[in-house]
Amino acid sequence: MAKIKTKFVCAECGTESAKWLGKCPGCHAWNSMVEEKETVVKTKGVGLSSFHAKEKPQSIIHIESGQEPRIETRMLELNRVLGGGVVPGSLILVGGDPGIGKSTLLLQTSHALAVKGLKVLYISGEESVRQTRLRADRLGALTESLYVLCETNMELINEAIESVQPDFLVIDSIQTVYDPNVQSAPGSVSQVRECTAHFMRVAKIKGVATVLVGHVTKEGAIAGPRLLEHMVDCVLYFEGERHHTYRILRAVKNRFGSTNEIGIFEMGEEGLREVSNPSELFLSERPLGVSGSTVVASMEGTRPVLVELQALVATTNFPSPRRMSTGIDHNRLALIIAVLEKRNGMFLQTQDAYLNVAGGVKLDEPAVDLAAAVSIASSFRDAPTKPYDVVFGEVGLTGEVRAVSRAEQRVKEAEKLGFKRVIMPEKSLKGWKHPAGIEIIGVTTVSEALKAALG
Repeated sequence: MAKIKTKFVCAECGTESAKWLGKCPGCHAWNSMVEEKETVVKTKGVGLSSFHAKEKPQSIIHIESGQEPRIETRMLELNRVLGGGVVPGSLILVGGDPGIGKSTLLLQTSHALAVKGLKVLYISGEESVRQTRLRADRLGALTESLYVLCETNMELINEAIESVQPDFLVIDSIQTVYDPNVQSAPGSVSQVRECTAHFMRVAKIKGVATVLVGHVTKEGAIAGPRLLEHMVDCVLYFEGERHHTYRILRAVKNRFGSTNEIGIFEMGEEGLREVSNPSELFLSERPLGVSGSTVVASMEGTRPVLVELQALVATTNFPSPRRMSTGIDHNRLALIIAVLEKRNGMFLQTQDAYLNVAGGVKLDEPAVDLAAAVSIASSFRDAPTKPYDVVFGEVGLTGEVRAVSRAEQRVKEAEKLGFKRVIMPEKSLKGWKHPAGIEIIGVTTVSEALKAALG
């Protein structure tokens, strides 16, 4: 007889416990233990001799090496984020806020691959086939090789995979799929873990490139145990505001490419459109001749992107001034303000400081430090920056400006967009030929940069 057993599983890390705990012993998260039921079937013991490996271990020097073949889509931004295209047999996890455009992106990708002659199976657990057809009509994604199924039962999904034999598989979403052999509700930790493990075996054994859509929590992380992100080959986050037109596809894990690449899309009536020149998009609404506005050259993977940094410094009415930032770590903002106070004599203890990256981009590299310092100083002194200057460089605690990587690519991107001057670390000027059409000013301290930028 099967015995029903109750257990408590952490929704964050998957740690199991026989009783409910307020704090997970594995990841130390509070109130993350959820109750689940499992069926335990008593079976006879199985010896190790009954397991036979299909493949024998072999020396690593005898294994054939070669570049993984990739399937290129017609979306160049997606190809860049994936490292050159979709790798057959890879398992990709795509997360994002509700309504951000995950299903739209994957349906357009499925259509692009089906046009190339590949068999694509799109399984939707949240929309009916008629709703998917309405979306396809709007996007113009109608192809004979694109198969659509509305199903959440794992066994029926397996039958569909065996029947179609697809080259590309989309599961939208993994939280709606359930295994009948697992006695827990769809979307629970056990169901998500077992279903993901099953699709991983399908991808590796059959060589089917599989994409899983994952829901996100209110904190922005993919729902389910963290084990989910360890099992897949690639984790992509689709970011952006639903009330804005552009979206950013960012890779946070990629076994077949770089994790620093981003793809930028613009949402329109006919779906997502690629943005080939993101710098021009982010600077299209930039005001000229105002204080607190500075253009920074940031590297996103292998591509330089010019973004506007905006700072606002105002007198506070509270004992403790506020430090708020959007797109940049607020701890970095506090560090830069401390450097300006200590090394440059700016009295900012009675001032609120706000820093914003225009366009909704998140910048996490240290090369934006110098531009942030110039923006804050410009707003504090109410001195406008020159409209055709680009600033980048890392700021140290002693007020020095440190060298950054890929300075040549940043300068070329600034020259291409018509900027006249670049204020950058002096130590980054060595080893490459400077363009003749743009003035380059090398600085070693923040004081020199402020003098050059604000006069």
